Amino acid sequence: MEVDKQNHTLNRTIEELSNEASYGRLFHNSRYEEALPSGENLKRIVDLCRAILFPGYYGPARINKQTIRFHTGVLVETLHSLLTKEIHAGICFADNGRLSCSEEERDEQAAQLSEEFIASLPQLRHLLATDAEATFNGDPAARDLGEVIFCYPGFRAICNYRIAHQLFRQGVPYIPRIITELAHSETGIDIHPGARIGHHFSIDHGTGTVIGETSRLGNHVRIFQGVSLAGEKFPPDENGNAIRGVERHPIVGNHVTVYSNATLLGHIRIGDGATIYGNVWLTHDVPAGDSVGQPQNMKQHNITQ
Repeated sequence: MEVDKQNHTLNRTIEELSNEASYGRLFHNSRYEEALPSGENLKRIVDLCRAILFPGYYGPARINKQTIRFHTGVLVETLHSLLTKEIHAGICFADNGRLSCSEEERDEQAAQLSEEFIASLPQLRHLLATDAEATFNGDPAARDLGEVIFCYPGFRAICNYRIAHQLFRQGVPYIPRIITELAHSETGIDIHPGARIGHHFSIDHGTGTVIGETSRLGNHVRIFQGVSLAGEKFPPDENGNAIRGVERHPIVGNHVTVYSNATLLGHIRIGDGATIYGNVWLTHDVPAGDSVGQPQNMKQHNITQ
């Protein structure tokens, strides 16, 4: 009798969950031969990128100047193959109607996007070298550049962001967001892949830092833990839907420092050389060279953490 009751409950629940009125927009109608993007594979892709960009810190432990070309070749070939597969999955996932292009065209598009990304790796390395330098120069606790590259969560999150942003610029669907969310889960730092960030960028400590989609940061920007570059909330459109695709996050100039737990809200402009002290809620522009903070913060000129 108990078994019959259990079976009845299970069958009734299955029927309810299988009803189209129940799952509605939560359903992804995939074809059998198509796989969704794999979080595990994308983590491996990030690890491969780190091994290529920072030889000796990640990847083959015994790499040296005599073997670096061989190891780099192996890593790049592996990256190209795996990234092509995941980009293809992302394209299929985004193409719900299956009408935009043929399977052969998708394969070719995925391979081209993967090659374009790999061609960007030297520039990515150059950018990340400036980020590592800025992090090291800004933190007296750092012993050397290697400690920054290998240990610092802020730098790890920036690395994921730089990789994701390049793919985002190339128009790769879904994959960039997954890569930045991997860093978010690992470090507590949330950077949208669409944000535009200049060179010599550093995040000190970093936990709780949020940088929104349309944020624009200049060069030599330094931010601390708990900083939020948040988007302005617009009224819904005439159909009650959120308005998308508009600039709604802060624009931060060059050589700007934003201290802990400050919130910069909306499409405001922070001028070059400005300093935003901790625990500030800021909704207006700040001229170049100005400082904004709580009264007690303004009396302090040399803040280190």
